[in-house]
Amino acid sequence: MTASQFTQIYQHNAAAVAQELLQGLCAPQAFTSPKYLYDALGSRLFEAITEVPEYDLTRTEAQVMHLHGRDMARCVPAGACWIDLGAGNCEKAGRLLGPMQAARYVAVDISVDYLRGALDSLQRQHPQVPMAGVGTDFSSGLDLPPELDFSPTQPRVLFYPGSSIGNFTPDHAVSFLGSLHSACGTAPVSGLLIGVDLLKDVAELEAAYDDALGVTAAFDLNLLLHINRLVGSDFAVRDWRHLSRFNAQASRVEMHLQARHDVRVCWPGGERLFAQGNTIHTENACKWTVPSFDALLRSAGFASTRCWTDPASRFAVFWAWA
Repeated sequence: MTASQFTQIYQHNAAAVAQELLQGLCAPQAFTSPKYLYDALGSRLFEAITEVPEYDLTRTEAQVMHLHGRDMARCVPAGACWIDLGAGNCEKAGRLLGPMQAARYVAVDISVDYLRGALDSLQRQHPQVPMAGVGTDFSSGLDLPPELDFSPTQPRVLFYPGSSIGNFTPDHAVSFLGSLHSACGTAPVSGLLIGVDLLKDVAELEAAYDDALGVTAAFDLNLLLHINRLVGSDFAVRDWRHLSRFNAQASRVEMHLQARHDVRVCWPGGERLFAQGNTIHTENACKWTVPSFDALLRSAGFASTRCWTDPASRFAVFWAWA
């Protein structure tokens, strides 16, 4: 068994992170990037969200993979290098490496330290598959390190499950998908296997992001504690409530934190008064139809697509190539 290779590209810059957060908090409509929801506790809370009854996205994606796995395997090239974006614990890709006859696996997440244990375990399950971990923030585009020494003739399968593409605005999504199209390389039949949550009943969508147990609320409110650590602010969780609402014009669920009363938040060198009812916009979750996401992929440079859904058309997995 060959030891996995690790490359850490992203380096934490505390000053840049604080500047980014404070610029958003001081904007007329305060906002933060959804990536700041995922500190250690936030990541564990998100795993819990995938278990609540209202949030069926993860379970439905697994159903699509189970129902259509054989057909996907006929479309996705055998002997490919799989590049797993936002790999996390590597479980989703790990279930596919054998059936899809992957010849190499590259797990991409913000920290290789987070990937080490998962990759070591996965390597033991697939000793014949060379593996690597890349620590990078790919939200602005994917730039793979040259030391991975990709073969120009080996096809690549970029794997982006979970519908994280919904966090992007449409313009940002086109730009990001365009970078993935470039990262597919020049080998024939390389492509992108991506999960997409589909548009459904508004009440269902809002409940999925505001479950009865309050797990999503805790996930959202934990952001305030993370911000306090990153910028030295004095947010108090008790001053805020979680809101989930569907923006029909933008076809997206929005998560906000709303001030319960007038709140003055201070940080080194600054402060802001949030009036009662003011919000901090913390996440978007865009929802697509099959035709609208197909058009998005084509506008990003993918010439051909194939799509599979569950029987109720709640979730889609696309294979896009060329």
